[in-house]
Amino acid sequence: MSIKKGIMPAVMTFWNKDESYNEAETLRYVDWVIEQGAQNISCTGSTGENISMTMEEQKKIMKSIIDHVNHRVPVYAGTGRYSTSQTIELSKYAQEVGAEGVLVIMPYYLQPHKRAVVNHFRALRKAIDIDIILYNNPRFCGYEMTPLEIKAMVDEGLVNGVKSAQGDPNRVHELKYYCGDRLTVEYGHDYAPMEGFFAGADGWLSGMPAIFPKFARNLYDICVEEKNIDKAREYWTNIQPFVDYFITYSTNDPHWHEVFKYVLKCLGFDAGLPRMPLGDLEEEEKKKVDALLADLKAKGIV
Repeated sequence: MSIKKGIMPAVMTFWNKDESYNEAETLRYVDWVIEQGAQNISCTGSTGENISMTMEEQKKIMKSIIDHVNHRVPVYAGTGRYSTSQTIELSKYAQEVGAEGVLVIMPYYLQPHKRAVVNHFRALRKAIDIDIILYNNPRFCGYEMTPLEIKAMVDEGLVNGVKSAQGDPNRVHELKYYCGDRLTVEYGHDYAPMEGFFAGADGWLSGMPAIFPKFARNLYDICVEEKNIDKAREYWTNIQPFVDYFITYSTNDPHWHEVFKYVLKCLGFDAGLPRMPLGDLEEEEKKKVDALLADLKAKGIV
């Protein structure tokens, strides 16, 4: 098992007005993400609104995307649920329909103790043979696995990838220090991927690459292939105003899902709206996004 290096956009799921799956437009969008330079994609994860899906919907959507991509790039399906049995069921299905691996968020909501979390992944590892990327997201889960705890999981063969979603590039450094090439480390946030790459991240798995895949691929190439710090810093300044706009932790208003769906609509996709309780951007917020996008287009970033 090995996870290809590079960007891994966490693709969105498009809904019709009745909140049913808009398959045709979702797949057209997935094609665009690949054409824009994605080396991998992740589907049915947080950005894909898996939290709003039934088990059967999640299976249907992951199969739809996996079948359509047809191994043009590796596809990693989000399969993590609080329930170990449900996580295993979804993960076995992902393996059955051809996913290269699964992205598994730690059990959330009830915040189980760490022994329970490790047992969750032990049961999953016994059930499937494909790559397992641990989705380490303390904001969504209420706790995190430390670098040394993840090292122990790697030593045991439970996971071979991690989406490090704390946002702190030092986590990337620590994980690579303790695990080296045995663990593929995906920088898993949107405010410091440049620093994450220079700290040793193997890829960038998050939401922003799913709306600006060309930018994400260019940043990866500048940082990882060219190793040009000055060029990377200059390139990143183009996107900083947008990042400052959509990361709104203090209020979650506007919500990043609402922002991202509107961006994709502006880029020519029938992206629809997030499922309720989220919805459309306020008109004043749309004007702000319009101005930010106009600036990015003028600079050739999107």
